[in-house]
Amino acid sequence: MPYKTVQLAFEGKLATLTLNRPEKRNAISFELIDDLLRSLDEVANSDAIVLILTGAGKAFCSGMDLENLKALIGRTPEQNLQDSQTMVQLFRSIYDFPKVTIAAVNGAAIAGGTGLALLCDFTLATPDAKFGYSEVRIGFVPAIVSTFLLRQVGEKQARDLLLTGRIFGAEEAFRLGLLSEVVPADQLLIRARAFASTLMENSSASLFATKKLLTDHARDEIDAQIQEAVRSNASIRETEDFREGISSFLEKRKPVWTGK
Repeated sequence: MPYKTVQLAFEGKLATLTLNRPEKRNAISFELIDDLLRSLDEVANSDAIVLILTGAGKAFCSGMDLENLKALIGRTPEQNLQDSQTMVQLFRSIYDFPKVTIAAVNGAAIAGGTGLALLCDFTLATPDAKFGYSEVRIGFVPAIVSTFLLRQVGEKQARDLLLTGRIFGAEEAFRLGLLSEVVPADQLLIRARAFASTLMENSSASLFATKKLLTDHARDEIDAQIQEAVRSNASIRETEDFREGISSFLEKRKPVWTGK
């Protein structure tokens, strides 16, 4: 089946997957998640050695689609649990991906977009790229991404980023070790392809075996943490603050929190 929200291209042993909703700043929709999962599976079963993940237009991925946000209000507990498990499947598909991955972040990568960008093996970004785990600002819990962020930056830095929900730039992301390189915008994909070429000079068998070794080392711990994250992600959606957070965000007003 063709993809409606992503573009997938192969050039030799290199695959390039582009989030292709530029009019929506490549926001995450249910359709985009499905396309991503199917296209990742296609790359995993191809002869590609390296995958570049990037975004069309001026943003990499601006977080969840507004229409999908509206749909979250009033969902049943079972639906909330399924939604959480779907996000786990997406993030794990990238984190556990058998081929080497490079994110080429061409602009804003917020909330779920930050997760997509920083779960790749290598992340390149333009100087004006923005990141942020902004979930607490609209009544969500950054449960799933927290599992991976703790491993990347440690607890103190993770608490700062997750509890404040603040937006941070490429230079800070690089300082925290979340970015591999900061690259001028007109050189981003050129550099990503050059980096991919360097990686492909190595033994593909060794690359794949090393990736498997690294993910297998972390698997048991991550599996246990993810189970709790799914429950937290689903349960927060039963709260008044969750409904208020989404409503206020969609209505572009300041939320009135009740703590319930």
